[in-house]
Amino acid sequence: MTWWQRLPEKMNPEIFSLGPFQLRWYGMMYVMAFSIVFVLVMYRYRVEGVLINKKATQDWFGLAILGVLLGGRLGYVLFYESDMIFTNPLGILLPFELKDGLRYTGFAGMSFHGGVIGVILLSLFHCQRHKINFWDMADLVVPAIPLGYTFGRLGNFINGELYGRVTQRPWGMYFPTDMAHLRHPSQLYEAFFEGIVLFIILWGLRRQPILSRLFLPLYLIGYGVARFFIEFFREPDAHLGAVLGPLSMGQLLCIAMVLAGAALIPIVKSAASE
Repeated sequence: MTWWQRLPEKMNPEIFSLGPFQLRWYGMMYVMAFSIVFVLVMYRYRVEGVLINKKATQDWFGLAILGVLLGGRLGYVLFYESDMIFTNPLGILLPFELKDGLRYTGFAGMSFHGGVIGVILLSLFHCQRHKINFWDMADLVVPAIPLGYTFGRLGNFINGELYGRVTQRPWGMYFPTDMAHLRHPSQLYEAFFEGIVLFIILWGLRRQPILSRLFLPLYLIGYGVARFFIEFFREPDAHLGAVLGPLSMGQLLCIAMVLAGAALIPIVKSAASE
């Protein structure tokens, strides 16, 4: 047995606690994710002569955080645990359960795809309010997003959650909730391919005129394709399993994501030619 196979067991998801208050690495990863995207976008203002109102872009980050949290939570309930609408409606947006009185439970479940929808909807509102072209705003921020997303998956890894399927590969790892089986560290696969690799591609192409106003569609396609294949190594949600043949809910959402990205390309090109 090699040292890295026990690595998840040795990581403490909690940075420190003070009474009921806990500071966890997962939450810090969210802070780091938005911080790195903010730094990269501000870098573009400094060196690339971005014409979009800088104050409006800075204000957008607050809405983006709200979109990720609200959309991610609602998306999880809708896509993965719809019965919660009837069994624990208070727990959808509040960390409480009504069963046997009012009981604190915390949040359990966020959907990446729901977060994307939430950010897009609030971004459309923001751009309309500030009279900014939505596609220009997307071109500005989207190339930086994958690197921020990398930290989210590292947070999942530190939490020992969303791990992969059982494997005999030498790079498999034991996770605290299943010390009997080696499993794919699928969180790290996602951090690398959906995060670092996609960032390198989009960031490297960000100044290509031919791709003007196409970065949101390209991101939807790139992320969707990468996540679709990585899902074959990721353990499906226990309460859902495979939902259509061998495909998981995450894969179905990725197919929808790719199709949406592909459909947007001719729409954006048509709008640009008018």
